[in-house]
This record gives sequence, C-alpha cells and structure tokens, in this order.
Amino acid sequence: MFKNIQYISVMYHGRKVGTLSMGNHSCCQFEYDRTWLREGFSISPLHLPLKAGLFTADWQPFNGNFGIFEDSLPGGYGEHLLRKVLRHEGVDYNSLTPVQRLSIVGGSGMGALYYVPESKVGNNASRLTLDEMQTLALEVLSERSDEGASLLLMGSGNSGGVRPKCLYSDETGHWLVKFRHTFDPMDIGQQEYRYNELARKAGIVVPEFRLMEGKYFATKRFDLDEHGERLHVATASGLLNEPITPPKMDYYSLLQLTGYLTQSSEAVEQQFRRMVFNHYAHNYDDHARNFSFIYRNDCWVLAPAYDLTNDQTLGEHATTINFRGLPTDEDMITVGMSTKIPRPRCQQIINEVKAAVKLL
Repeated sequence: MFKNIQYISVMYHGRKVGTLSMGNHSCCQFEYDRTWLREGFSISPLHLPLKAGLFTADWQPFNGNFGIFEDSLPGGYGEHLLRKVLRHEGVDYNSLTPVQRLSIVGGSGMGALYYVPESKVGNNASRLTLDEMQTLALEVLSERSDEGASLLLMGSGNSGGVRPKCLYSDETGHWLVKFRHTFDPMDIGQQEYRYNELARKAGIVVPEFRLMEGKYFATKRFDLDEHGERLHVATASGLLNEPITPPKMDYYSLLQLTGYLTQSSEAVEQQFRRMVFNHYAHNYDDHARNFSFIYRNDCWVLAPAYDLTNDQTLGEHATTINFRGLPTDEDMITVGMSTKIPRPRCQQIINEVKAAVKLL
C-alpha cells in the first residue's frame, strides 16, 4: 500500500536516476545513483546539479518536494480527479507525502521520469470515446457524479490546468486532447484552434494541432520523440522552484533561464516573442508551469508553446513583465534588453506580434 512507502527510485528509460526519500523534517531528500553520476545528466541543473551527495528540499514552496518532481504530480483538473478517487478509497490526499503521491503517478505521467514502486489506484478497465469522455468530465466537474473520476484520471496522463484533458493515440501520432469545462462556451475547441493559428502567424512555435471530430482541440505531444520515446521535460516552475499559487515569476527570470539552459539566442528571442504575444493576445494565464524545456541529444531546448488561450480572467499577467502585471512596450523592451536582445530587435518583434494579433 502506497501509504507505507518511504522512498522510491526515480527512473529514466529503464535506468535508475536516483533515490527520493522522506527526510527527518518532512522534506524530501534525493541522491543520484552512482552509475547515473558517471553516465547521466542533471535532471534539474539549478537545484539538483549532477554531483554526489544528499540533496534536501526546502519546505517552501512545494511542501517539502523538489520542483522537478512536483512537475510529475497532477495539477488542477488531474489533482481534482485524484482527490476524488482517493476519497472513494478512504484516503485523504492531503495526508500523503510527496513520495507517496509520486508512487501513485508511477509511470502514468508525462515526460520521461517515472517512479517505482508504483501504487495503482482507480480502474482502467474501459476505453471511452471522446464524446463519452466529455460527458463524464462534465458530470464530475459539476459534482453530479464521481463515478467516472477513476476512468478520467487514468486517461488524463496526470495533466494539469483547469480544463479536462486526455491522452489519445491514432495512426497520426500521440495527442493531448482538451475538453470543455462547465463554464466554457460550446465552441471552445474551435476558439482555441483559431487562437493557435493566430499564435503561429505571430511567429510562436507551437506543437502540431488539430480539431478532432470538429470540436475537440488537440495538440501533438512534445514529450515524445518521432519514435514515440519519452523525453525529459521540465517546466520553469520545476526548474526554478517557482510556485503558481500564488504566481510570482517575472519574464526577466524566464528569459534568463532560457539563455542559461539552451545557450541559444534564438530560444531567448522566441521566449521574448511569447511574452509579447501573451500580452497583446490577452493570455494572462502565463504562469510558470506553462513554459517548458526538453532535454534531448545531450542538451536543453525550448519546448513549443502550449496552453495558449485568450484568458483575461486574472485581470493581469500571472508572470509579470518588468515586475508589472499590466506592462507597457517599454517594460517589454527593458526585459528584452536585460537578456541582450538589442532595442531595435525588441521593437521589431513587438511590431510583428501587434500586426499579427490586431484582428483579435
């Protein structure tokens, strides 16, 4: 039973990365495996550099967990489902340690890291159509029924975010499909499709996307390579140990992180362009878990942009721009220049994005 688990092995493609355990003060401790130290890479360069010794997590901001492993845990919709499933089994999610929660994730999460021993919860006995998934999701989210929570959890890939999601594979590849929430308009899928078209016109690198059955917005999974092998993916939240509740990251930190990890001026410019797009296309849900990096071919690269929506419900940006939630062009230029993007280039990118989104 997962409630008795005090340590787990962190795994990557059948190889042991290290051991994660609970320390004496309710905080996680992690140590790289000796073989991994010789042959592997740092899974989190800022907080878990590739060196021998025992790392101890701070209590804040993730209740004693390391940010990189917090990435593996479900958030938002996924956590909502898991809480329901555990409640049905008589378990309070809040009583579980990070190690116990990660054992429940096991190998069902996104990205390449997985955890053993794995603790199975819920039931994955049935496969549902997309329409059935949508109906079940609305039933659960409206609190009319909890009967579908287990099936929805198994199909979600422990995804985060507010809107329901599921993993889907067909002859064209592997996809993440999004469904309508109870408060969403009926055409939310079509709206997100058009929004991503707009982002692409503004020069934003996005995953391949499509509408399934004419109504469900889907993006191709970027945590898998062209052969279907899992890739190590880390969010800015996980790498910087930045929480999203409350959000407090600034784009200055994000651009600095991008340059440090990727060593690519093109990646920094792309991240700057996303900042400008998020502002002028009114995507205020730009928190630290909505920016990711991928480790492949022995280096870090910027992941495609995802979870792009016209969302002004927060009133201002989740990630501040020059420490302002409602910035000016000069604030954006200040952030860009602080990461060695020349002022004329900053202004050029701003003008290009403005031209692309002017019809929004």
